[in-house]
Amino acid sequence: MSEAYDILVIGGGPAGYAAALESAAQGKSTALMERNLLGGTCLNRGCIPTKLFLGATAPIPAMAAQSRLRLGQGSFTVDMAALQKRKASLLAATRQAMAKSLETAGVRLISGEAELCGPTQVLVRSEDAAQTRIDFQHLILALGSAPAWPELLTPDGEAVLTSDHALDLSTVPESLAVIGAGAIGLEMAQFFQRMGSSVTLIEAADRIAPTEDPEISAQLASMLKRQGVTVRAGTTVFALERTAEGVRVRLGPEEDVAASKVLVAVGRKPNTHFPGLEAMLPAMKKNSLEVDENLMLSEHIFAVGDCNGRTLLAHAAEDQGRFAARFAAGKISGPYAPGPIPFCIYGDPEAFRVGPTLEDARAKGLTCTESKAQLAANPVAQAAAAPHGLVKVLWRDDTVISVSAVGHGVLHMVTAATIMVSQGWSRSQAENLIFAHPTLDETLRHALLANPQ
Repeated sequence: MSEAYDILVIGGGPAGYAAALESAAQGKSTALMERNLLGGTCLNRGCIPTKLFLGATAPIPAMAAQSRLRLGQGSFTVDMAALQKRKASLLAATRQAMAKSLETAGVRLISGEAELCGPTQVLVRSEDAAQTRIDFQHLILALGSAPAWPELLTPDGEAVLTSDHALDLSTVPESLAVIGAGAIGLEMAQFFQRMGSSVTLIEAADRIAPTEDPEISAQLASMLKRQGVTVRAGTTVFALERTAEGVRVRLGPEEDVAASKVLVAVGRKPNTHFPGLEAMLPAMKKNSLEVDENLMLSEHIFAVGDCNGRTLLAHAAEDQGRFAARFAAGKISGPYAPGPIPFCIYGDPEAFRVGPTLEDARAKGLTCTESKAQLAANPVAQAAAAPHGLVKVLWRDDTVISVSAVGHGVLHMVTAATIMVSQGWSRSQAENLIFAHPTLDETLRHALLANPQ
């Protein structure tokens, strides 16, 4: 049995789904092959369930903040079993909606395992062992990524967990040690702390959120400590030891942290294995699929999203998928140049950055200044009893090259900030834009108009 398509997409996560829909929109015959669940990590084991968990527990810090001002009192308890049931229902409905969108667009959805057997041909094996040969003009690989860990932190799925395992827990651990304070670790630490776990956040770098501006990191640490999370930055984990009560996290010869469970959240690694690919590209790297300026591995094959190791973010993956589909359809030419990509940390507090940090800019030899404004004077932040945080703007001469923020609800500003950085706004443009009052966005305005230092 054989089939032929203009564009074959392997992987149904954000990159592959976007690529398939865009390819069909360009009038190309398109098939999408997914061996597991549509939506990839983002929908099933990452972005969406994590935000669902944070949204369900959002009343807890909100009520605590108002209680600290002695404006009221009360409690809010989340049923973990009910939350897991809602997660399963929401994800299933979303997958069904995605499949319907693909069908409506004319994309053929294929389930099975594929192997590259020629420059423009794959062999697909379905669950019933049937084989289908598919010929293509272009192949778009969107293989995604998986949790990463060093050998000494190898998860067992019971006491030592990855984020995949943690999102499926049916009960809340009495105590949790989170190793890694990037976005995943920070968001999971907040959720479990809200649910009643005693949380210790451990980061080997000298600060949590180590890729962000040091002042942003410091504010995050301060806010999390205020909520009850124990923060241990500049701390190396030497070993994990199973105990009758859970796990002992060894931090030194005479120091350890005892926890019911440990979450290993030290990062993710690109999925690079695709049967037949290495034989065709024997010099390819093992840690990512190294692409050219047009996101291509060869004349007929693209690699988009997490698997190429460029930017492991769902919105970056979607953009790459759309680019590959348009490029393959001959609608655009390269090179791929996405512009500034926003990095976000969710929860309460939230944080984001669009553009380089001051450290990164200076490392590239750029002469920069920065201006900033505190959330303390913002009426919306005050109304939420969450006045901690700030917005920072990085300037090169009279041009905005970066915006960072941390605090309650600051992600409301991220799209406006991305536009400003993308367009290289000047001070006069900020002066001439009317910001609604009262909004959190006014702190962005104050940061733009503050005197640079």
